Amino acid sequence: MLTVRAPAKINLTLEVLGERPDGFHEIRSLFQAVNLCDSLSFGLGEKLQFACDDPDFIPEESLVSRAAALLQQVSDFPKGATIEIKKSIPLASGLGGDSSDAAAVLSGLNRLWQLGLSPPELLELAPRLGSDVAFFLYGGTALVEGRGERVIPLPPLPHSWVVLLMPPLPRIAEKTAQLYASLKPGHYSDGQITQKLVSQLNEGGEFKPSLLFNTFENVAFDFFPELKVYREHYLKLGARDVHLAGSGPTLFTIMEDKAQAEELYQRCQDQGLESYLVETLPSPEQLA
Repeated sequence: MLTVRAPAKINLTLEVLGERPDGFHEIRSLFQAVNLCDSLSFGLGEKLQFACDDPDFIPEESLVSRAAALLQQVSDFPKGATIEIKKSIPLASGLGGDSSDAAAVLSGLNRLWQLGLSPPELLELAPRLGSDVAFFLYGGTALVEGRGERVIPLPPLPHSWVVLLMPPLPRIAEKTAQLYASLKPGHYSDGQITQKLVSQLNEGGEFKPSLLFNTFENVAFDFFPELKVYREHYLKLGARDVHLAGSGPTLFTIMEDKAQAEELYQRCQDQGLESYLVETLPSPEQLA
């Protein structure tokens, strides 16, 4: 049985530069993988079959099934596979779980079926599935541009601890699309916020949490009316520089000190809040 880990991500920066002619938005974002991971196990089979330990996750309606069908189609592989998914990344959380699982399927089936597709060949398939899938074929720390299909690996972020807080808010269909639609021209930027952090990483400079930025924070706290309450509570518990993960509603804070991160995580747990203590991943997890 072949097993592939599918890590979550946070956005250290997320800038939207404007609308594109194809209806998508042009972004410039700094992605960082963290070690909160789903686990996908692959076995040979006569047809494609999926199973998941989370009853709310329906593989046949996710990018997982689309990724498997796409790879089967382009490779003309005559048989199938059994794919078992153990979920640890919360659903619809802004942490990229479905995209990461799809990248794991591309990587895992490429190995299971011995297709011999190179990383560039897998990367060509990624945009046909979703905007974030390409990043998860790299992992680590990367600059992401375009609609998400252009990925430029960067020197790793200095090892850090991340405390994730997942507010108990209702899941909203087409959440990310609705947040994009809520953005006004005044929320667009020129990519210089991201470039400043990219330059720091390339030059080996000190990482400053004050450089973190997510333009969705301009609209998310209206889109999720209770999110502001959880952010304020998170700050009272000792979190600093709290930001939205992707399109949310997960909130996160980055800490260099493990003991402080553990204390904050424990306070969240004591309050009955869904939270996760994770570490940044310095290197790719899923190269084929």
